[in-house]
Amino acid sequence: MYFKQKGITMTKQNSINQLYTYLFDASRTLNQLRKAKKTKLISNQFIERIMLAVTEVNGCEICSYGHTKIALEQGMSEKEIKMLLSGETDSVPMNELHAVMFAQHYADTQGKPTQAAWNKLVLEYDKDLAYAILGATRMIMFGNKYMIPLGNIKNVFSNKKKQKSSLISDLISVLSIIVLLPTAIIHSLINRLILKEPLIKFNHLTQVQ
Repeated sequence: MYFKQKGITMTKQNSINQLYTYLFDASRTLNQLRKAKKTKLISNQFIERIMLAVTEVNGCEICSYGHTKIALEQGMSEKEIKMLLSGETDSVPMNELHAVMFAQHYADTQGKPTQAAWNKLVLEYDKDLAYAILGATRMIMFGNKYMIPLGNIKNVFSNKKKQKSSLISDLISVLSIIVLLPTAIIHSLINRLILKEPLIKFNHLTQVQ
C-alpha cells in the first residue's frame, strides 16, 4: 500500500536542478512508453489515469485543464476525471489501480519511490508494462514541473491569483528548457548507450536493471 504525503508538492521546490532531473528521467523512459503504446500494451486511457493522478498530487492547473480535455477525448467520463483530480481512485479499473497508486506514490516522493513499491509494480504488471507506467509517470512529472511556473506567470498577467512564487524564478524555469532539453537528451543517450545505467535507482545505493 502506498501512503500519500499531502503537502509535498512541486511548488515547494521549484529549482532548475529538479526540473532537469525530471526531464532527464522522462527522456530515459520515453522509448519504453512509446513501445508499449505501439504494441498496445498500454492504452491511452490508462496513460491518462496515471497523468491525472500525478497532476492532482502536484497541483498543476494547466495540466489539469489540458489532460481533462485529452481524457474526455479518450472516452473517460467527467465523473472519473473529477474523482482522479480529487485524489480518489474508486473509479479506476482494478487492473490499473496498482499503477495509479504507484504513480501517486512517485509524485508524493518527488520522483524517489521506494524499491519495494517498484518491485510490487513489476510483480503486478511485468517489467515491460512497469517501465511504460514509469515512463508515463515521469512524463507528467516533468510536464507538471514545467507548467507550474508557466501557470504562475499566466496568473500574474491575468491577475487571476496572488503570486506565491518569484516571477523572475518562474521566468528562468520556463526559459531554461532551451538549454535543458538538448542537454537531457544527450545525457540520456550517454547513459543508455555508453554507461548502460539502470532506468531507475533507489537511495543511490540499490538499483534495478
